[in-house]
Amino acid sequence: MPLFEHFSSMEIARNLKAFLRLEAGVTRDGTPRANSRPDQSREIERLRGELARRGGEKPALGGGPGGGPRPENIVWIFSSGRSGTTWVRDMMRDLPGHWAWEEPRVGSFVGNFYNNSGPNQLKARNFILSETHRGVWMKAIRSLVLDGAAARFPDMGPEDYLVIKEPNGSEGAPLLMEALPESRMLFIVRDPRDVVSSTLDGAREGNWLYERNNKGNWRSARKADTEPDEFIKGPARRYQEKVSKAKEAYDAHEGRKAFVRYEELNADALGSMKRIYSELGLYVDERKLEQVVKKHSWENIPDKKKGDGKFYRKASPGGWKEDLTPQQVETVEKITAPLIEEYYTRSTS
Repeated sequence: MPLFEHFSSMEIARNLKAFLRLEAGVTRDGTPRANSRPDQSREIERLRGELARRGGEKPALGGGPGGGPRPENIVWIFSSGRSGTTWVRDMMRDLPGHWAWEEPRVGSFVGNFYNNSGPNQLKARNFILSETHRGVWMKAIRSLVLDGAAARFPDMGPEDYLVIKEPNGSEGAPLLMEALPESRMLFIVRDPRDVVSSTLDGAREGNWLYERNNKGNWRSARKADTEPDEFIKGPARRYQEKVSKAKEAYDAHEGRKAFVRYEELNADALGSMKRIYSELGLYVDERKLEQVVKKHSWENIPDKKKGDGKFYRKASPGGWKEDLTPQQVETVEKITAPLIEEYYTRSTS
């Protein structure tokens, strides 16, 4: 494979002169050195032709076919798992001019590493995410998202929207929104007791989450059946971590954003979606919106795909009162206390 193929077009545009001199013996004034071989001169011409074909410069990120989405046309969905993000994603994806990126987990990639780094490490100049060089790695995060989107959605139009569903990467929400401040954010919250109840049901032997995670060969999965009181601590802690970070990002974001509780979506999906689009500042054809809301309503999910043990389980807020024991409720409420106090009320049992 020619050495050229190991370089992206943006690298070639930035480093072409140095690269050509190194590989082909070119002098400072651009003429070949006396000891340069004929095949090196031919390689120079080939490289120049290839660079010209590729445009010679770093392509603009976003804005049309081949460039992926414009940053301001990206809509992030942050929350926790089992909070209705799939439902909202499905409705938005089915609207004209909408594309969906299903859980890239870029928030996990950058968020976990950053959040688990101590204050002394973040201050160290040699650390890759050093606060001293925050602007440098923020640009890297921005490029990671935009270049990744451009590669995956090359046919997006300049006015199209990209909906990024990222509940399980919400620990990185503050960094992502800082790196892409012009993008838009939807923050969804669901009662953590219902979230934990749904996760517990799905992780039991034979149910959807158990099967998806290699029939229980998933860390702590078997505890859903054998030690449910211990199992629920995991999803409760993950909820607290992810939703807290999503809230942090939402509070700090100065651009377009919307907040909705799952319970509001469940009670009035069409009204909630209209409000979300209005607050995000996105155009939507209301007739089309009505159609997708109806298409993805609970009533229109086939019976074989919903019910206990299925991905689509109840769609009835407050089901935790029947599903969790008083001890389990107390455990979840203790772990997620700050968010329950912010968005819900504690049980009286």
